[in-house]
Amino acid sequence: MRSRNWAVVAALIVGTGLAGSGVASAQPSAPATTTLSPEQVTKLCEKRLPKMEERIAKLAKRINGGPEVKGSAAWLKARADKERAAGRETTAELLTERAERRAGRADDLDRLTKRVAEFKSTHCAGK
Repeated sequence: MRSRNWAVVAALIVGTGLAGSGVASAQPSAPATTTLSPEQVTKLCEKRLPKMEERIAKLAKRINGGPEVKGSAAWLKARADKERAAGRETTAELLTERAERRAGRADDLDRLTKRVAEFKSTHCAGK
């Protein structure tokens, strides 16, 4: 039984070593450029970008909502305050950290909104 366990551990170590070296060699040395066909650009402009914009707006509205909006940063902070008042400091701290991370996502969404608008103005002007 013991020798079989060692065989499994050895196989995992060897497999991990091989996988790690494969990943390192697969990384390109220079950034790759992606070229889109006119059909792909049309599909992006007409179908994907409006959905992206809608989804981004919906997420931003939820994150920036008040304490009554389930999932917002303020809602998480209110839950943390309730937990702290009930004497559950560990849970309150976790909720506070989660609220801070969630509030930080608003910046990511702003950057994403700018990227979508930039792509739209560059590639979708005539469409």
